[in-house]
Amino acid sequence: MTSPADSPDSPVSSSSSSSSSPSPVPTRARRPEWAGRNYLLLTAATVVTNLGTHGALIATTWAVFDSGGDAGDVGLVAMARFLPLVLFLLVGGAVADRLPRHRVMVAANALNCVSQAAFAALVLSGEARIWQMMVLTALCGTGQAFFNPAAEGMLLATVSGEQASKAFAVFRMAMHGASIGGAALGGALVAFVGPGWVLVIDAVAFAVAGGLRAFLDVKGVPERAPGGGLFSDLKEGWQEFVGRPWLWSIVAQFSVVVGLIGAVEAVYGPLVAREELGGARPWGFALAAYGVGTVAGAVLMTRWKPRRMLFVGTLCVFPIALPSAALAVPLPAIGLTAAMFVSGVAIEVFGVSWMTAMHQEIPEEKLSRVSAYDWFGSTALLPLTTALAGPAEGAFGRSGALWGAAALMVVVTALVLLVPDVRNLTRRPHAPAEPTGKELPALPSPRSADAESPVRGNG
Repeated sequence: MTSPADSPDSPVSSSSSSSSSPSPVPTRARRPEWAGRNYLLLTAATVVTNLGTHGALIATTWAVFDSGGDAGDVGLVAMARFLPLVLFLLVGGAVADRLPRHRVMVAANALNCVSQAAFAALVLSGEARIWQMMVLTALCGTGQAFFNPAAEGMLLATVSGEQASKAFAVFRMAMHGASIGGAALGGALVAFVGPGWVLVIDAVAFAVAGGLRAFLDVKGVPERAPGGGLFSDLKEGWQEFVGRPWLWSIVAQFSVVVGLIGAVEAVYGPLVAREELGGARPWGFALAAYGVGTVAGAVLMTRWKPRRMLFVGTLCVFPIALPSAALAVPLPAIGLTAAMFVSGVAIEVFGVSWMTAMHQEIPEEKLSRVSAYDWFGSTALLPLTTALAGPAEGAFGRSGALWGAAALMVVVTALVLLVPDVRNLTRRPHAPAEPTGKELPALPSPRSADAESPVRGNG
């Protein structure tokens, strides 16, 4: 075996290696075993995307305001993004389990890049109309519908073994760290240069991320047997989904939670910030505080491996109601920022626990389809809740609508704890993996990258 000193890249000279007395040999820092090439590419691409996307979310809302829109218009534009996301998710999941997942991801990034570039040009021209914004955000949502199941399936298949939980936590830490910068920078840039240039940055970020994902190595991915057609694939995914009470019950819970958070973040939060807190910048910092909280939660989950992972994770969903309550009061900017931070820590505990459960329980060849049902259920109410946010404000008042959202989140989370599988699903020990020379081993049996969900993913 060749020693480090015998390597041509060794910093130790030949004279020192021939010396009679041994000297310390500097060794290169080795990356963790679970941080393979694909894992690093996926993480880097997700960081780039989140830097752009979290600024673009703020920019879209202020673009609507700048064009003369109100709360109802903000809700309509948000609905236009979420509706195709919901409609095409199941198809996207089936496609991602049939075609190479990295190609689906690159194609989706290309569509997002083009749609965001057109949106930016429209806003910079000063002639943006609400219906035009709706069409372009709908295209972006369509791309995300195909991207999300492919991305989650790719990430879950990239890591294996006992360190999977740590890998997911580090991935999410990097993702949310980018969200911090994206939200803070986006809020500042919207205030100083306007929303159009923030949308330009988002388009460039999608182009760069798509380029990185094009270099993913899929030689180690096990070949999938041909299916019986699109509907047969969807049926298999559905059977896998409904056969696991912990899975469908939590997805049903998050259908309500994500829908409510979507309305709060897309409509009520920016309105409260504009009218009560001073504009886009404090709202951007509040979103950044949420990102800081998720990073803190991810750091915690690199060391903590709760045995009853879904029980612990579900308990940590309760604090997600805090930002809605803070906006209902409304608390000063510092109070809202604190509430966002706490909810960020809590939801990250859930997020890593959820990904670990999916990785442990779902067969690799069905990951994208099951993920699609997960995303479909979790985002199903987003178009409705964002569209009804304006009318709900008119009917109950903004404070009443926000208090109602907080109460509903608490109730549905408490109901999920009644499901035995949620309370009792435990982490199983992994057998030592046999070396195969492949970076993407088959699994023995998200939320994930660039998740568009306001809660479970990210960006």
